[in-house]
Amino acid sequence: MEPFSPPEPGFPAEKSSPVLQKKSRVLVGVTGSVAALKLPLLVTELLKIPGTCVIRAWDLSKPLLFCPAMNTAMWEHPITAQQVEQLKGFGYTEIPCVVKKLVCGDEGRGAMAEVWTIVESVKRILEERDLPRQS
Repeated sequence: MEPFSPPEPGFPAEKSSPVLQKKSRVLVGVTGSVAALKLPLLVTELLKIPGTCVIRAWDLSKPLLFCPAMNTAMWEHPITAQQVEQLKGFGYTEIPCVVKKLVCGDEGRGAMAEVWTIVESVKRILEERDLPRQS
């Protein structure tokens, strides 16, 4: 297993834009994966964003970001590609998995994106939602 390490100084979630001063709700869903070990760090960092359901009942007018995480063999299976494309077809945003040595010992694509990448993606989506709409 990958040890937790504290965020580096200047970790992106510590920065606050005026747009993010508005209270937002972020739902974090987890399915069985070794990546769930990063959940405490992810939630801790998401809670630093000022302000801060079931997928089938999700309001499609609201953003949904998903972060795949699995063994490389599972990631490379054609069913996974179909499922990812289906989620993207609903308008959901993928935060792609990354290549690294996985807990199972394999080296390849399948690891969950780094926490800071996920947090920055959430912040970007929240900021975009609050920008004035162009007509």
